[in-house]
Amino acid sequence: MLVGSDTIAKLSAAITSLQKEDPPEDALPSDQALTHARAQLLQRLPTKGIGLEETIKHITNDIAPGFNGSSRSSHYYGFVTGGSTPAASLADNLVTAYDQNVQVHLPKETVATDLEDRTLSLLCELLNLDPAQWPHRTFTTGATASNVLGLACGREHILTEAAVVRNDATTSVGEIGLFEAMHRAGIDKIQILTSVPHSSLRKAASILGMGRASVKVIALDQAPHKLDIIQLKKFLETPGTASIVSISAAEVNTGLFATSRLSEMQEIRRLCDMYGAWIHVDGAFGIQGRLLASPAYATIRNGCAGLELADSITGDGHKLLNVPYDCGFFFSKHREIASHVFQNPNAAYLSSSEDSKSIMSPLNIGIENSRRFRALPVYASLTAYGRDGYRDILERQIDLARGIAEFLYKSEAFELLPKSKGDISEALSNIYIIVLFRAKDEGLNKELVDRIKATKRIYVSGTAWEGKPACRFAVSNWMADIKKDLPLITQVIESVVEDRSKNH
Repeated sequence: MLVGSDTIAKLSAAITSLQKEDPPEDALPSDQALTHARAQLLQRLPTKGIGLEETIKHITNDIAPGFNGSSRSSHYYGFVTGGSTPAASLADNLVTAYDQNVQVHLPKETVATDLEDRTLSLLCELLNLDPAQWPHRTFTTGATASNVLGLACGREHILTEAAVVRNDATTSVGEIGLFEAMHRAGIDKIQILTSVPHSSLRKAASILGMGRASVKVIALDQAPHKLDIIQLKKFLETPGTASIVSISAAEVNTGLFATSRLSEMQEIRRLCDMYGAWIHVDGAFGIQGRLLASPAYATIRNGCAGLELADSITGDGHKLLNVPYDCGFFFSKHREIASHVFQNPNAAYLSSSEDSKSIMSPLNIGIENSRRFRALPVYASLTAYGRDGYRDILERQIDLARGIAEFLYKSEAFELLPKSKGDISEALSNIYIIVLFRAKDEGLNKELVDRIKATKRIYVSGTAWEGKPACRFAVSNWMADIKKDLPLITQVIESVVEDRSKNH
């Protein structure tokens, strides 16, 4: 049954109404709400269902109060979790209503794949990338899946390059497997060279048979987020070794970038071309820094400079793009490699006519054969807010993060991390959307994250830095507002210190 116009109108009105409501004050549900929600979960499958209306009441009244308010509250600062813009929320519900199969390009039957390809092209434009230079582009579940794609394409490329040197132009991991391809290419080892990699990079290496141990950290001692280019050259020169270079943009604990100027990326590109290596950018949230134009964000802009020189780029839509979970994206400059790695062979019912100029069926350029129509919320949000709207969102997020960092820097109770050798202006210039800190009192520091979350007012993530517990703000919601949010944050942090002092 097709979705009627009345249904769409009602859906639009409901979503608009929801977005106009004041977001919940609490970033976390109360203990009572959690206990109630768990107790109300069905223990067994009913013989007869309770019906749609009762189910909606059950979910709304019993279950939903046990969810955190991450998507609707600007007070949730965990895991770089973006919210969902009103335009994206409406479109995501339409995705469910229409339930499109977007995996096969069928231009005479649906516009879905055309919209997806156009959306990815618009996303390239948003990030100041030339769409024509990135013909292999697709949506994924998130940056982890995109990292799998990037390493898979990189693996195919570096072994093909090595095989060409030995006059074997037919080597393809996708066709003959990893071990045989390495043998024909005369390669004994594959290495992934990076600095402060996200855990998903090692996970991707494990999935693809290269192993977590293949990830080698080559960072500067005095700046562990920075890629050591002198070491990079030495590693690339290793005999019998094929290399993928992964650029962290940005590092998940601090938000700092692996490179800091265009000339560094140009040198990395030169070295990788010399040794047949592949450059992959893990830009889960850092890639959006390319939107910035103001001199106030020069350090971030410089960290994003030259990322267009890479072979592949990973990004997360459900982070700073603020579209619903789950949504990641992947760009590669090498269209021909996509089919070598991801082609569905001998599946006539999945076929479509694909020439060098047509849109490639998504199932032949990514992991999944079945996938949600993730493009529509992205398209809606890009259409609604445009470049200026997204720049405004990002600037507000950065300004709030810097406001938090300044408060912590000036506080006698806390320590802003990583420690800055310069003055406060230099420290703040490095702040993107992540604020890492710890309490100077070791007793409080061990309890800091739990004490902040126990207030139910804001949510933060716990992590570790230099072997000690640390706390992290990740500002990534489109509703971020320094005038509204900063007073609450400082109030919560100060109350945690006061409570600790009273009890000790």
